Amino acid sequence: MGETILDCVTVSRRKVLASAPVALTTAAAPAFAKAASAAVSNEIVMMTATDLSDAIHRKDLSSREVMMAHLAQIERLNPRFNAIVSRVDSNSLLRQAAAMDEDAAAGRFHGPLHGFPHAVKDTAPVKGIASTQGSPILRNNIPAADSLVVSRMRKAGALFVGKTNVPEFALGSHSYNPLFGTTHNAYAHGKAAGGSTGGGAVALALRMLPVTDGSDFGGSLRNPPGWNNVFGLRPSFGRVPSVPNSDLFWQNFATSGPLGRTVADLAMLLSVQAGGDVRAPFSLGDDPALFAGSLDRDWKGGRIGWLGDLGGELPMEAGIMETCTKALKAFEAIGMQVEAARLAEPAADMWQTAKTLRLWSVGADLQAFYDDPTKRAQMKPEAIWEVEGGMKLTGPQLAAASEGRTRIYNAFDAAFEHFDFLVLPTAQVFPFDVSEHWPTQIAGKAMDSYHRWMEVTLPATMAGLPALAVPAGFGGALKLPIGLQIIGRRHADLAVLQVGNAYEKASPWIAQSLPSVLNGSR
Repeated sequence: MGETILDCVTVSRRKVLASAPVALTTAAAPAFAKAASAAVSNEIVMMTATDLSDAIHRKDLSSREVMMAHLAQIERLNPRFNAIVSRVDSNSLLRQAAAMDEDAAAGRFHGPLHGFPHAVKDTAPVKGIASTQGSPILRNNIPAADSLVVSRMRKAGALFVGKTNVPEFALGSHSYNPLFGTTHNAYAHGKAAGGSTGGGAVALALRMLPVTDGSDFGGSLRNPPGWNNVFGLRPSFGRVPSVPNSDLFWQNFATSGPLGRTVADLAMLLSVQAGGDVRAPFSLGDDPALFAGSLDRDWKGGRIGWLGDLGGELPMEAGIMETCTKALKAFEAIGMQVEAARLAEPAADMWQTAKTLRLWSVGADLQAFYDDPTKRAQMKPEAIWEVEGGMKLTGPQLAAASEGRTRIYNAFDAAFEHFDFLVLPTAQVFPFDVSEHWPTQIAGKAMDSYHRWMEVTLPATMAGLPALAVPAGFGGALKLPIGLQIIGRRHADLAVLQVGNAYEKASPWIAQSLPSVLNGSR
C-alpha cells in the first residue's frame, strides 16, 4: 500500500522498548524503503511464533520492531502474492505497537500474541475493519464488534493489520474474488493458493505474519496449508466456538482454527482460540492451556491407517499418491506402524451425504442475498448453485443425509478400533493455474461440481473429528506442494498435535523448504 510511511528503526535482537510512538512523516519514506529491504533477511520474520513470543516477553524484541519487520515483508511481497487485503494504516499500527511496548515496560503482557501483527481471515468480523467475505455485496460491511475468536486473539495481544483473502463467500478452494483479485501460491506464483483460507496460508508461508487463523467446512484449514508447506488444524467441532451464530443447533459443520509454520506455533494459537462459551451450547470446556504445553510424546508402537484414495474410489492427480506415500515414512521413523485402512461407508455415499448437508447449510446462509434480485446479480454462479440446490431439498432427503452422517461417524469409530490415527491427502490435485475456476476433471474423471475435487476432505468434516494438515512434500511434474490430513478420534485434538509434532521432527525438510522468493528468487 503506497500510503505506508515508517521511520527507520534498527532491527535487532537487543532489548529495546519504546516509551513513545515513532514520529511518522513523509520524510521517512526513503528510510522505510531501506528498512524494508533489510527486513527481508532479518531474523524477526524468520523466527517461529513461539520463539518470537518468548523474545517479546523477555524484552529482547520490542513490539514496534516486530511490527516494522512484518510490515516491511508485507510491503515487499504482498503486492505480488495478494494474500492480505483491507490493510490497516501502518502509522496506526506502529502507534498500537508502541502502546504494547509501554505495557511490556510496565510488566503488563497481554498474552502469547503480545504485539503480534495479525490478519484475520476475511470471513470473521473484526471491529472497524471491512469484513467482506470477498463479495461486492459486503464491500462496505464494517462490523461494530469482534467475533468471539477474534476477541480472544485481540485480548491475547494481536494487532490487526488487515484481513486475509478468500474466495467469494468462502466457497471453493481457490482464493479469488471480484473485490480483491487472486491470491497466488507461495511456492509457485501463477498457481492457486487453495481456499478458503488461501490468503492466510500464503501470508504465513511468506513470513508476512507469525501465525494465521482460518475456518474450515470442506477443507479450508487443510488444503491451503498442504499447498503452501505449512500446518493447519481443523479442530474437533466445539473446540473453537462460533459466536455470533444465528443457528446454534444445526450449523455444526464449519469451525475456526489455527495455522502455523510449526505444530507448536499452531498449538500456541489454538490455546488462545479454544475454550468453552455459554453462548455456544456444543462448545468444549477443556482448559485450552493444555495446547500451550509440551507436545513431546513417544509414539513407538502406535498405528497409522492410510486411507489413500479410499480404496480407489477417489480420482487422484498423478504424483499425489506417490508423494503422500513417501511422506508416511516419517511415521515409521518415529516407531509407528503404517498399514492400509478402509472406511465401511462407501465414498459415493459419503459424498452424497456431505453434498446434501452443505447445500442445506450454505444455501440457508446465502438465501437472503439470493432473494434480493440486485444482490443476486452480484453472486457468483457457485453461490447461486448452492442456494438453488438447497431450495430443492426435501425433509426426507435431509433426514437421510443426517443418517448418512451418523454412518460416517460410525465408520471412523470402527476404524479407530484398529488405528490410532487415519491419514488422507489434503487434496486430490496439486495447485492448478490461477486462471482456472476449479478443476473440471481429475485423472480423466469429470468433476460435477465446483468442490467435487475436494471430496477427500469432507469425511472428517462430517464426522466432526480433529484433522491436522501437515506438509507431505513436493510432487508431480512441477514439484508442487501437497499435504496429509492426520485425523484423530473424537475430541483428541491434543493427541493429533502431538503426533503431528513428532512427524514434523522426523521431517526436517519441511522447515528447510522455503519459498524461492524468500531466497531472493522470483
